[in-house]
Amino acid sequence: MTTAARSDAKLRALRAHGAVHPHPEAVTDPAFAGSAFFDPRDAVQVKYEMVRRVQAEGQRVGRAAAAFGFSRPTFYQARAAMAAAGLVGLLPRRRGPRHGHKLRGEVLDFLAQARAADPTVGARWLAGRVRERFGLAVHPRSIERALARPGEKHAPPAG
Repeated sequence: MTTAARSDAKLRALRAHGAVHPHPEAVTDPAFAGSAFFDPRDAVQVKYEMVRRVQAEGQRVGRAAAAFGFSRPTFYQARAAMAAAGLVGLLPRRRGPRHGHKLRGEVLDFLAQARAADPTVGARWLAGRVRERFGLAVHPRSIERALARPGEKHAPPAG
């Protein structure tokens, strides 16, 4: 595999894991200039090295943050993450809600009752009814997932 192909493969992997540095061109630290090892596109590597420079070499926080293309708050977040979990703490976390936060309680009960009353209604139709009744914009796929989850607590079917 050529160096360019390896570089492309690494960039694809970084993107897939959300670990691409948002501004690799802003990394001015000399270790990253033309290095085969240090990669300014790798946010985890850059954050680690930024924290290491401050803790092991005594570099000032503002100077280190600037040299690695991050802000001071990002430095402090990275340092806290490393203190709490080591290098794993620098791995990106999944953004956004982790569950159907709109589809709880009364809304989920409404969906279950509507589906029980007519099992042929589709998620797109249900999404329209949720918008009308609750003023919530919910994607049809979110409705499908919520109704398919085993053990969800909702009102018994109207009968």
